[in-house]
Amino acid sequence: MASCSSSPLIITFIIIFVISVFTLFGHKALTFRYPFDPIDILPILPKKISWPILNSLNSPVDLLPTFVGSASYGNNSLEWKGACFYENTAWLEFNNKSGSEFGGGTIHIKVNNAHSWTCMDLYVFATPYRVTWDYYFLSREHTLEIKEWEGKAEYEYVKEKGVSIFLMQAGMIGTLQALWDVFPLFTNTGWGESSNIAFLKKHMQASFEQRPQPWVTNITIEEIHSGDFLAISKIRGRWGGFETLEKWVTGAYAGHTAVCLRDSEGKLWVAESGHENEEGVDIIAVLPWEEWWEYELTKDDSNPHIALLPLHPNARAKFNNTAAWEYALSMANQTYGYHNMIFSWIDTIDKNYPPPLDAHLVASVMTVWNHIQPSYAANLWNEALNKRLGTEGLELPDILVETEKRGMLFDQLLMIPEQDDWVYSDGKSTSCVAFILELYKEAGLFDPFASSIQVTEFTVHISLAGEAHMRVSWVTGDQSSPSIVEYGTSSGLYTSRAQGDSSSYSYMFYCSGKIHHTVIEPLEPNTIYFHRCGGERPEFKLKTPPAQLPITFAIAGDLGQTG
Repeated sequence: MASCSSSPLIITFIIIFVISVFTLFGHKALTFRYPFDPIDILPILPKKISWPILNSLNSPVDLLPTFVGSASYGNNSLEWKGACFYENTAWLEFNNKSGSEFGGGTIHIKVNNAHSWTCMDLYVFATPYRVTWDYYFLSREHTLEIKEWEGKAEYEYVKEKGVSIFLMQAGMIGTLQALWDVFPLFTNTGWGESSNIAFLKKHMQASFEQRPQPWVTNITIEEIHSGDFLAISKIRGRWGGFETLEKWVTGAYAGHTAVCLRDSEGKLWVAESGHENEEGVDIIAVLPWEEWWEYELTKDDSNPHIALLPLHPNARAKFNNTAAWEYALSMANQTYGYHNMIFSWIDTIDKNYPPPLDAHLVASVMTVWNHIQPSYAANLWNEALNKRLGTEGLELPDILVETEKRGMLFDQLLMIPEQDDWVYSDGKSTSCVAFILELYKEAGLFDPFASSIQVTEFTVHISLAGEAHMRVSWVTGDQSSPSIVEYGTSSGLYTSRAQGDSSSYSYMFYCSGKIHHTVIEPLEPNTIYFHRCGGERPEFKLKTPPAQLPITFAIAGDLGQTG
């Protein structure tokens, strides 16, 4: 059984970084001179002395680079402070040393004012068509040669946007120490389990309380009903490491989910997206409870923690078991929802990631992976990004260029919500939780608002706020955006306007966007209303409940970390 988190972007970068470290240090020798910074020589001291200090200063988070700017032609005003060198400038010069049609270029980087003679800075340089690396430990002007652009497309892109520069902000020692700290997350050992727990405690402020014995709750099969939710968290081994980093990136506390179903004869089954079949392919599967449970008890070496979350009695009464089974069987044996996996938590222009993750880094990691595993990249984002652009068959570099042509930021492209009716080249795509929410939608749990809900991304939330009242909630990255909702019964014609309030919060490295809540009233029963938030598009619609049918319900969605 695979985890729901098969390929987080952070893991991709870690793999690439491991390769790059060996490449870089294999062809250049490091030279040290004094005076030195004590932190730079900690690793050569006895382990009992040095490692507690290094662990307090660095962590796996330090593997991530920080975007410092773009080196562009004719502009040497790009300045930043590095981890080693505090004064840095960069600019780009076009040349044609190769004699090719579009030539190449030289990136000039001038570094100065190092905090010690033993430190160095590591950098990543990226365009939509290439990613390369270099490091500097001498105060002077350095150059990075790009012999030849990848045709007209890269030439035009660089001429307009320049070459993106990323700094490994922890420096050489910090980065290598962070890399070492990541390794145990994936080991199937007690050390690995402790490392995963420590990571979640440090970076998500997660708390772990000792359970009273017995540690396993004995629940009989008879107590489990159709629609009951299973939340699975793995904390050791390959999937434990994946899930830990996924939790940190997305703000979630479970890495995989499944749902229970009973057939017409009362037999219990488990449906999930992310089951690894005999060929090693992650698929959607409907399995007998005994088979699923036996695997988790005896064969899953990731030490899974499984929580059974029963449906509320009111929701259970609404649950259409026949419709749920029809949906589950229609999706059985289709591939796992890689196409929408990363888009279910990217739902606003910014504030989707814990620093230093940002859209610049996401685009660069996508670029690297596009070169290493193009077919894998197509599954993870190329086809999904084409859907968002309304195009077909564009590769990632062309997607980035097309986004720029339309005057959009890449952040804006990433946040376009997934639509439930999108069909990809390999069929409909649902990640583990999207599969369950779609099943709930088909089973009637989201009625009467099912037509207004896209299960992979609840960017705008609607809830009852009393008789003839509805509360509309949404998040914006723009702190100046007003908390107003304009609404009416005709599309584009807003005859009423309501003013609400807003709030925001900080959580570890994360700062939320502006969270708006506005109540609209009075509303007629069983009526469709069109509305827009913050005085600008897009337009949404909702349908009020019928007057003669009292309803008690709840809808839970994910607003990235703000959920």
